[in-house]
Amino acid sequence: MTEGTAAASNDEVLLRTGGKYVEPGGEFTRDQRYIATRITGDGRDGWPVEPGRYRLAVSRACPWANRLVIVRRLLGLEDAISMALAGPTHDKRSWTFDLDPGGRDPVLGIERLADAYMKRFPGYDRGITVPALVDVPTGQVVTNDYAQMSLDLSTEWTAYHRDGAPDLYPERLRDEIDEVNKVVFADVNNGVYRCGFAGSQEAYDKAYRRLFDRLDWLSDRLAGQRYLVGDTITEADVRLFTTLVRFDPVYHGHFKCNRSKLSEMPVLWAYARDLFQTPGFGDTIDFEQIKRHYYEVHRDINPTGVVPLGPDLSNWLTPHNREELGGRPFGDGTPPPPPPAAERVDPAHTPLR
Repeated sequence: MTEGTAAASNDEVLLRTGGKYVEPGGEFTRDQRYIATRITGDGRDGWPVEPGRYRLAVSRACPWANRLVIVRRLLGLEDAISMALAGPTHDKRSWTFDLDPGGRDPVLGIERLADAYMKRFPGYDRGITVPALVDVPTGQVVTNDYAQMSLDLSTEWTAYHRDGAPDLYPERLRDEIDEVNKVVFADVNNGVYRCGFAGSQEAYDKAYRRLFDRLDWLSDRLAGQRYLVGDTITEADVRLFTTLVRFDPVYHGHFKCNRSKLSEMPVLWAYARDLFQTPGFGDTIDFEQIKRHYYEVHRDINPTGVVPLGPDLSNWLTPHNREELGGRPFGDGTPPPPPPAAERVDPAHTPLR
């Protein structure tokens, strides 16, 4: 199973299974169908790179969408690609723009992300997923292939990167980054879902062991180096971070990934705090929306929809000491500036003050 073909976000599973996430008796599997259209510099798929033309639809709750939010921030693409923020919950039909006045995205003019999918593909019967890039002039979805979207922001949008933007996908390290991403997706990014949505004890046990075996492997890898590949932040770190940051608030309890909390795994906990405290990472995280999404939407594993008040999040700001391992977060580049005012996370939803 490779990430480019086998990942689907929570809403796709919900649509495909008629409102259920857990299929009794078996392992959790993901739909493999994506809109593979790419936005490229040469426009070979009919969608050329063009600043101001596309709108990135995301939810802060979704780990797959969170990757695109981080990469867009690090590369400084806020002015080139605008962002539509869906709310943290959804129903069987679609993500909704209920955070906006009147419950309608102010640029696309739609209430549901499904409208952009149906505009291009009438009768579209697959998952209405975030992240998605939408063509503003036509209102049509272009792609929801989030793994490729993230790489394309690094490689196809270079003319619009900010001064000092880091190289998140350096050519000399791409094979290693791809290799790390492949196993992290299979065992960790998707592994937590394989635990949470397991339909049998056997399926859960298998997923649990695979998850924590890989987390132990990652701990060993990161014990002597600050970042996953090379001595700077890369795409590999972004992809692991969005799972780790959700581990204690959601996956440990809600998905039964409970051998250890992240905060009880010293190397990974320090690594995650290092990234969280790096501009472009922690300032994209809305813990309140993350918890609401998982606990309110997954009613077949949390029937009451009660959202826990914990855990205490102030420990994300404690010293990590990872700088002692060396490394340069942005390489020869610089940190991104603060996010635009309209895109800042509610201070009440994060330990960042």
